[in-house]
Amino acid sequence: MLGWALTFLVVAIIAGILGFGGVAAASAGIAKILFVIFLVLFVVMMIARAVRGKSVV
Repeated sequence: MLGWALTFLVVAIIAGILGFGGVAAASAGIAKILFVIFLVLFVVMMIARAVRGKSVV
């Protein structure tokens, strides 16, 4: 999921440099949403591992 977020971020940067504002804004928005979903899933997984008593590292 983090890979997809980084991919959309790169697409947004390239589109912004080339002057495609609409594509850049859409790609940046998708990248933000995917990154937030990644963070939420990461925190949920860390809590689940801690509750089960396994090493968090």
